[in-house]
Amino acid sequence: MTRISPHITSFRVNGMSCGHCVRAVSDEIGALAGVGDVDVDLATGTVTVTSDKPLDHAELAAAVYEAGCEVVS
Repeated sequence: MTRISPHITSFRVNGMSCGHCVRAVSDEIGALAGVGDVDVDLATGTVTVTSDKPLDHAELAAAVYEAGCEVVS
């Protein structure tokens, strides 16, 4: 059996101000192909995504935008 190493991507998001924002960002990113886990830290605005392959930055940014927020780094 071949074990696939997870890919971890972290970035900051502007526009999150409450639990609803956290859920929206988590849900939108979690719907992307290959995403296994999404951890959103509201206090720091940091999102960490674990996936089975490298994720396209434009796809991540579009998912965050769909949730009403913006990727800043």
